[in-house]
Amino acid sequence: MTGVLEIQKSAQCWTFTLNRPDKMNALNGELVEALLQGVGDAHASGARLLVFQGVGRNFSAGFDQGDLESQSDADLLLRLVRVETLLHLIASSPCLTLAFAHGRNFGAGVDLFAVCRHRCSAADASFRMPGLRFGLVLGTRRFGDVVGYAKAREILEQTRQMSASEAVSIGLVTNLVGADERPDTVTEALRIATLLDPTTQQQLYRVLDREQADKDLADLVRSASRPGLKARILAYMSER
Repeated sequence: MTGVLEIQKSAQCWTFTLNRPDKMNALNGELVEALLQGVGDAHASGARLLVFQGVGRNFSAGFDQGDLESQSDADLLLRLVRVETLLHLIASSPCLTLAFAHGRNFGAGVDLFAVCRHRCSAADASFRMPGLRFGLVLGTRRFGDVVGYAKAREILEQTRQMSASEAVSIGLVTNLVGADERPDTVTEALRIATLLDPTTQQQLYRVLDREQADKDLADLVRSASRPGLKARILAYMSER
């Protein structure tokens, strides 16, 4: 456990709670590295279910833009590569993955939610992916896989916000779940996660795996390495 990430462990279920409520659980370098380490440890332990949630007002506000002034384009590129590494690690997990979203969620926070196999949301949640406004391609193909490419294009070209009800209708959210229903939801997910033996479960996920790790990373790097990334992000922030 670290200050920015709380990890609860049992033999079969690991729960990862993003713990930066004062920053809306934005994904800074420390939190991303803690998640990478924690998820890797869960895989090594033989866990069957991984649960992701956030404390405070929301699940995650995405890529942390709070220290941009001290970052170079190269610094930002490395941080984004580590985020993409995390997304791939979770998307290709041998475990059943479950995420709970609430409040306002943005960018890489939505991507983190979307890579999980079961995606539950509070009725008041909203989702927005503004990265294309500053030329960043992150999680775009995966979002298209989840909601369909025509719908993904419509939403992303406008970088518009989605309500929880719309997210359910397009398949981004699999179930609406209140805070008091989360324990029962985890119990049911663990039941499903352990119906098959571990080898069969992993084979199932491998056969159905649509990950394109090398292409996704290349697309991200191509977009993020275009000169002026920091300036574009700062310009976007000034417009909000």
